[in-house]
Amino acid sequence: MAGPERSAEAPFAEAPPTADPAVGRASADPFTGPDSDPPAEDDDSPLFEDGRVSPARRERRRGRPEQTPTQRALGLLTRREHSRKELTRKLTSRGLDREEVVAAVDRLADAGWQNDHRFAESLIRSRAGNGYGPVHIRAELNMHGLDSEAIAQALAAYEGNWLENARDLLRRRFGEDFASDPALRCKAADLLMRRGFDGDTARNANRFCAED
Repeated sequence: MAGPERSAEAPFAEAPPTADPAVGRASADPFTGPDSDPPAEDDDSPLFEDGRVSPARRERRRGRPEQTPTQRALGLLTRREHSRKELTRKLTSRGLDREEVVAAVDRLADAGWQNDHRFAESLIRSRAGNGYGPVHIRAELNMHGLDSEAIAQALAAYEGNWLENARDLLRRRFGEDFASDPALRCKAADLLMRRGFDGDTARNANRFCAED
C-alpha cells in the first residue's frame, strides 16, 4: 500500500503507523520517498543451507545502494512489531554500527514507528492464541527489555480469558473426556504449568473440565 510522500529532511512528518490488530504489523508505507525501492526479501538470509549466498542474490546486491540503519529497521517493522531490544539486536547482529542503530531505533520510536507497548500487546495475543499463559508471556516480555509496569499494563489490556484459554488447550491436547482419567488430569495440570498458567488456573481448568 503506498503511503504519503516523505522528504529526506523530514521523513517522519506524517502520522506514525497503526498496528493491524489481526497480525500486529505496521500498516503505513515505510519508505522514505516515492522513488525508494521497497525492501525485498531479507538479503541477509542465505539461500543455501551451508550458509553461502547464492550468485543470484549477490548479483541483486550489486548496484544497489546500501540501506541505512533506519531503512533496515523500517523493513523489519513492516513485517511485524518488534521490541526496541529485539530490533537493536537484529540490526547489530548484521554488522551495523551499534551507535547508529541505537540512534535509528530511538528516532523511529520517537516517531511512533516502533512502540514497545504495541509490540507487547501483539505478542500477548499471539502467545495466548497458541496456548501460553501469563507467566510464560511475562517472562518473554521481560527478555525483550520491557519493565514490570509496561508488562503489567499490556497484560491488563488483554481482553481474553486465561481460564477459558487453559480449558481449550486441555481439550485440544487430551480430548473432551480426559477429566475422567486421573492420570490424564495430572498430565493436564503439568502441561498448564509448563505453558505458563498459574496454579489456580491449572486447578480450576481441570475441575471445570471434569464438571462439564
